[in-house]
Amino acid sequence: MTKEMVCILCPNSCNLIVTQSDKNPDGLKVENALCPKGKEYAHNELFNPKRTIASSILVEEGELPLVSVKIDKPIPKSKIFEVMKEIKKAKVKAPVKIGDILIKNVAGTDANVIATKSVDKI
Repeated sequence: MTKEMVCILCPNSCNLIVTQSDKNPDGLKVENALCPKGKEYAHNELFNPKRTIASSILVEEGELPLVSVKIDKPIPKSKIFEVMKEIKKAKVKAPVKIGDILIKNVAGTDANVIATKSVDKI
């Protein structure tokens, strides 16, 4: 199997050509990587893809109706919809401060949803 992908771990944005051997599924040949991060990226993207999420949560009694949020660590790609479902149903009361943990261990991922903006109470 051969796959082309763009590495996003550093500013080089290398156009990787990744070849996986039928005889050794874990053995990858990674071409065009300008740094060692390319092989790491290709391996993770093929065998354990993870993503970060940014969204917003409803704020009750706040000067703004929503607070921007993000998760504090990458989660398995397969958990994105589960995490977004929890974020969508969440509501918080103002005031909210930058860095507040609004949802702990979201969807059992060991990641927390944190506020990226402060919202004062009205």
